[in-house]
Amino acid sequence: MNDPKVFISYSHDTATHKQWVLELATHMRSSGINTILDQWDLKPGDDIPHFMETSLEIADYIVMVCTKKYVEKANSGIGGVGYEKMVITSVLMERIHENKIIPIIRNNEEKLTPTFLKSKLFIDFNVRNTFESSLDWLVRTIHKRPLQIKPPIGKNPFDQEGNLSQEKSADERQTLSNVRDLMKAVVHIYENGKTPWVTFRSVQEFSGISSIFLGRLIEEAVALGYIELDSRQDLNITEVGNTYAIEEGFAY
Repeated sequence: MNDPKVFISYSHDTATHKQWVLELATHMRSSGINTILDQWDLKPGDDIPHFMETSLEIADYIVMVCTKKYVEKANSGIGGVGYEKMVITSVLMERIHENKIIPIIRNNEEKLTPTFLKSKLFIDFNVRNTFESSLDWLVRTIHKRPLQIKPPIGKNPFDQEGNLSQEKSADERQTLSNVRDLMKAVVHIYENGKTPWVTFRSVQEFSGISSIFLGRLIEEAVALGYIELDSRQDLNITEVGNTYAIEEGFAY
């Protein structure tokens, strides 16, 4: 898989801002992003408009560094002379698919973006001490590795009449059966032991279940609210677990 190509569009507001953009681009390249930047890709004698337009064409994404001055120049259409051509204007936007643009905000307390992108979600780099988290969000976006993964849609728990369905898959039934066996073992050890807790080892020795599978069953029982784990990872039966054990007939 090729490294994603990203062109950085920005205005040369100050020497400090130019250095900040350079450092941002360097961080991006160290994170597996083929970052295109005028500061290292342009040399004396190169055609600036050609560089700009070629970069926009080949880039997978365009990071637009929206300072207040950048937004003013983009909205006014400035960008026909020299390095100001690095600013994307509405005219240049006609050649670019809008989904390629990632606006980021810096030196821009009003958090403005160019009018032709005002509805797009941006990444805020205004606050200095949040640089790392903002950079992480940017890098994840470019690599298509979001922090939060959308979970799959589960089965509708209701039947056609709107009642909770009693149907369960074979895997669900087997899991519940295995959890029942676990709880039966835990209750037996608890009632015959001398402590209000049950150790992992005692359950394993009583049931003969492998460590890995037993660990998974304990996770299921915790998720169902039947047991809790203390700081030593010992098992404690909850009130919900007590009720379940009584209803299942192995506690009286």
